[in-house]
This record gives sequence, C-alpha cells and structure tokens, in this order.
Amino acid sequence: MRRSIGILGTLVFLLSTAARGWAAGAASAPAADETTIDTEAAYAFIEEVETGTVLLAKDADARLYPASMNKMMTAYIVFGMLKDGRTKLSDTLPVSKRAWRLGGSKMFVPYHGNVSIDDLLQGMIVDSGNDAALVLAQGLAGSEAGFVKLMNEKAKEIGLKGSHFTDVTGLPNPDDWMTAHDLAILAMRTIEDFPQYYHYYTQKSFTFDKITQQNRNPLLYRHIGADGLKTGYTEASGYSLTAALHDGKRRIVMVLSGLPTKRARAEESERLGRWALREFADYPLFSAGETIENAPVWLGASASVPLVVKKGLLVTLPKPSRPQMKVTIRYKSPIPAPIRKGEPLGTITVSAPQAKSVAVPLAAGAAVAPMGRFARISALAGYLVWGKGR
Repeated sequence: MRRSIGILGTLVFLLSTAARGWAAGAASAPAADETTIDTEAAYAFIEEVETGTVLLAKDADARLYPASMNKMMTAYIVFGMLKDGRTKLSDTLPVSKRAWRLGGSKMFVPYHGNVSIDDLLQGMIVDSGNDAALVLAQGLAGSEAGFVKLMNEKAKEIGLKGSHFTDVTGLPNPDDWMTAHDLAILAMRTIEDFPQYYHYYTQKSFTFDKITQQNRNPLLYRHIGADGLKTGYTEASGYSLTAALHDGKRRIVMVLSGLPTKRARAEESERLGRWALREFADYPLFSAGETIENAPVWLGASASVPLVVKKGLLVTLPKPSRPQMKVTIRYKSPIPAPIRKGEPLGTITVSAPQAKSVAVPLAAGAAVAPMGRFARISALAGYLVWGKGR
C-alpha cells in the first residue's frame, strides 16, 4: 500500500534589525497601507520606482483631465523618434498659423518661422507651450490627428489602461483623459526609456527669442531631490503635478491632481514627497540566484535541491515596520524527482505591519535526476518497510 507524501513544508523566520544586509536587485511589491496619510488632492498616486511599491493611492485609476501633463506623452513620442533616428534635435520644423495663434501657455513661436526640435522640446516642457506641442505634432506626423494616433497606440503598448488622447496639448476636451496611475507609469517609462532626454524635465528656465520663462514645477525649487516632471492646470482639472524625486538611494514618482490653488499644489506635493522619502526605506533581502533553502528530494539522485529566487528580493516598508518583518517559505516536501533547473517549486513571502505582503516564486537552483532503477526499488522498499527513505 502506497503512503501519501505530499506534506507542506513551511519555514518561518524573523529578520531582526541586526540581520545581515543581503545585496539584491528589485522585486515588485504591492501597496502599503493607504490610510497612513491623507491628501486634499482629488487624485493621488505615489510609487517607489525600483520595487513598484505603492505608498499612496487615492482614486488612482479614476479618469481625470491631465491638462498640460498630457504633454508628457507628446514628449515621449518625440523622444522615441529621436532615439530611433527618425529626426534630430537640430532639425527645424515650420510654424503654422494655427500653432502661432494657439492660446494658453506659449513659448511664443514666430509666425511662419522655423524652430529647432531642441527649442521646441524646451518650449513644450519648460514653458508648457501649447504652440510648441502643436508645431512638433504637425511637423513630425503631418497633422495633430496623425500624432494623436501615435500617442494612443503607444499608450496601449506601454500599458496605459486608463488613458485616451484627443490632442497634444491637454487643452480642455471631455474626451481627453488619463489616470493618476497611468501618469506615474508614463513618468517611469520616460525616465527608464529616455535617460538621454530626461534633462529637459529638470531644466528650471528657458529663454527663446529674448523671452525667459521659469519651469512651473514647484518641487524643482524646494531642495527635496526633485528632477521632473510636469505640471498642469485647467479649470476642469484643478492644479496638478506629476513629479519624480530621488534622494540618492530611492526614486519616487508622485501624481497629484485636483488641488484648489497653485500654492496648495506646491505645499501638498512637498509635504507628500518628504513623507514618502522619510517614512519608507528599501530593504535588500536576497540576491538573484541565492539559495534560500535546501529542500529534500524524493527518489532523486541528490538528497536535496537548492531553492533560489531568480531575481533579487528588495522590499519597501514603512520604517517602523522593519523590526516586525517576517519571511515565510512554502513548498511541498519532499519534492519528487526529476526536477528541472529553474522549475518553480514554492514561494517566499515577506510581510510586515502596515504593509501588504510581497510574494515571489522559489525555483530549483539545480537539476536533480531520478534515482537509478535499482536504487529506486531499494528506496521504495525501505520506505514501505521502515517509513523512511529518499
């Protein structure tokens, strides 16, 4: 008579503040407790970039009017064309009458003039120029409609699930919308995909045709490690900001929308930015390929198999929660041979107070062949007679 051997093996241990600091890469993590801080913004989303930990979410997947934050997607398309060699920063584009007359924020392009893409990007990003955005769209795609088509196609490609674009400027249009979550994704993709062009978002001022304008991003002047990205305002959207902050160790992306005043935007973004950098920290636990546990093997040529994480495990936690952090390993023991290297065999879960658990797979760090025929018969006989064997 055969005996069942599907026993669940579980190892739970606490990592104290004195534990060794393992070098690690990044692993995705879900949201921390969203009740730890509130905001007067109608929409908010704050994420730790390297681990993907959400620090704050308030109606983050609800539609909002992006206003001039719409231009982040316009810039993303232009950056892609530059990277692919379809155009150059020194290329010039003609100014149409419509672009010259366009209202709202302007870089003041000359009527029937020609302006370099370099100047147009600065005019669009630093000055938030609607005229600059339209010149780029018409010059690079033939029309604004053609450029908007590229924007919507790219939005789907990079995972913006709650965005729809109708223009390149963000001027009021009920059919033009994004979400705070999508704006954060777009910001992170901009930083990751186009580091060679990201400096435009850090630039504090731009002078064109003897007119100097200041970047409207208030965090660039607050000395908290901000290096981008874009503000927005219309009567329908309220005062908004997509920001990126870096303290030398961690990068935070923050989106706020629906604030009542320019001052509220500046003060609330600074308050929440400082909170995100102050109250949370990244904790490296295991490096890629590190053996977490040697699991027993049933009827294998080897008595055990190393369980490893394929990617480094790095978690973001509220600092007060660090001493109570708990790591749990789960797998079915013993694991029957044969085992393929890289085969998923279990999970490792990190949990802590005021944080949602992070679970990542454990994989076989080596292949284990089955026992030979006679060794297998001997092991099975020993198991049936003595209740043990491998």
